[in-house]
Amino acid sequence: MRKTVHVSVDAMIEDLRALVEVESPSRDPDALTASAKVVAAVIESRLGGQAALIESEAGPHVHWSAGGDPKVLVLGHHDTVFPLGSLERRPFTVEAGHATGPGVFDMLGGLVQAVHGLATLEDLSGVEILVTADEEVGSRSSRALLEERALACGAVLVLEGAADGGALKTGRKGCGTFQVSIAGRASHAGLEPAAGVNALIEAAHQVLDIAALGRPGIGTTVTPTVASAGTLDNVVPAEATVIVDVRVESDAERERIESAFAALAPHLDEAEIVVRGAISRPPMPESASADLFAVAKRLLPGLEGKAVGGGSDGNFTAALGVATLDGLGAVGGGAHADHEYLVVGSMAERANLVAGLVKAVRNA
Repeated sequence: MRKTVHVSVDAMIEDLRALVEVESPSRDPDALTASAKVVAAVIESRLGGQAALIESEAGPHVHWSAGGDPKVLVLGHHDTVFPLGSLERRPFTVEAGHATGPGVFDMLGGLVQAVHGLATLEDLSGVEILVTADEEVGSRSSRALLEERALACGAVLVLEGAADGGALKTGRKGCGTFQVSIAGRASHAGLEPAAGVNALIEAAHQVLDIAALGRPGIGTTVTPTVASAGTLDNVVPAEATVIVDVRVESDAERERIESAFAALAPHLDEAEIVVRGAISRPPMPESASADLFAVAKRLLPGLEGKAVGGGSDGNFTAALGVATLDGLGAVGGGAHADHEYLVVGSMAERANLVAGLVKAVRNA
């Protein structure tokens, strides 16, 4: 049996500072290597054993196992959306009950809370921790690994930040990005405009067609978010690009949307369209979290659950049929924004919640 400790908020703040002060922007393997080493050191110092760094093109993923038959996967990520230099402008600070700094809420605070919660348990056999390096950019290098460990363990606790009011995330929409590339033909806008094929006009038609695919009443949102076209003000544009964010609540809607994008056709003669992308994160149905959420409510009466529009790695594990509960990380807000914050007063409670869930799953 391990020697256990009580959760210490001061110790959690110490570890959170260590993580935040090693910046970890996605797609920066060098920065993520430094971050992974600190994540591994925090895990090892609090839980013992050795955390493995699993190299990938995105940067190292951190994997720790207590040994024994796998029972529960505690899943998080150490990459953040903030570029290098953000820390200098927005240093780690604890003031008026809030911790602030790049990544405190999404999701470094959740990592720290989970590790300290696990440290209160006498027996950790069957527990694994996986902290990936590319969740914020689609989990392309980590998806196979996290799916493998989820299937092996049979239950997943995701350390993303809580929903509003500290609610757990019991369902998530499937989400993806599509890129519609349009090829026209350039010509002089003053001398012979009719000789060209205006890719910008074609893009305008496509934006209207694409936006009409949304069905907000059943949770499907289709939102053109970025568009570009043209080179000079006196040239009929030969190329245009439209980027589209898509969110769906069901596999049926995923299939409909993907088929509709594949069927997009040009309105202008001689214009050409190429569509890339897919709904890369499948929906996480609330049924995937039902049993684990019931346990969480017994541990913390009054706890609420919410289905949310954002995606996480919980989408992948739930799609495999693995019991998955999300939003177990920090209570706070402002994810991906400069006002991001973590509520210090909730840290101990959330750490103990993760510990209680792990114990319940192991003993089931």
